[in-house]
Amino acid sequence: MDPAGGGAVRRGVVIGIVGAESSGKTQLAQALQRRLAARGLEVARVDEHLREFCDRHQRTPRIDEQAAIAAEQAQRIEAAAAGHALVVADTTPLMTAVYSEFVFGDTALYAAAEAAHARCALTLLTALDLPWQADGLQRDGPQVREPVDALLRAALGRI
Repeated sequence: MDPAGGGAVRRGVVIGIVGAESSGKTQLAQALQRRLAARGLEVARVDEHLREFCDRHQRTPRIDEQAAIAAEQAQRIEAAAAGHALVVADTTPLMTAVYSEFVFGDTALYAAAEAAHARCALTLLTALDLPWQADGLQRDGPQVREPVDALLRAALGRI
């Protein structure tokens, strides 16, 4: 309920797009938003906060920065859902948790990330069939796609 007593709080439907690096998440999110908006639907897109972080700091995050990155992604998705009927999320905090485990061996982010991801009404998992492409600082290389995909699928199985 709305705290002011005005009825139910409006929460948009969230479509979460997740997948290993260079698997087409951003292009899919952009295309999906355009298509849904062209059909007259009120839709917002939440871009990947990690990409902004890497661009701003000119490096990949340290282990002590992972939780804040995941929390910011979750907050942006919730803010968009509060003001739009439909939200396309170009990744969720679940990807930060997966990379935190893969890179640092840290599994501490999973509980919060899985809870945040459970907010998604629909999850789109990108496959590994697109060729890997370098994309700035946050790309580790094609060799990480399969192990990251395996960790991601395991995490999704727990939700």
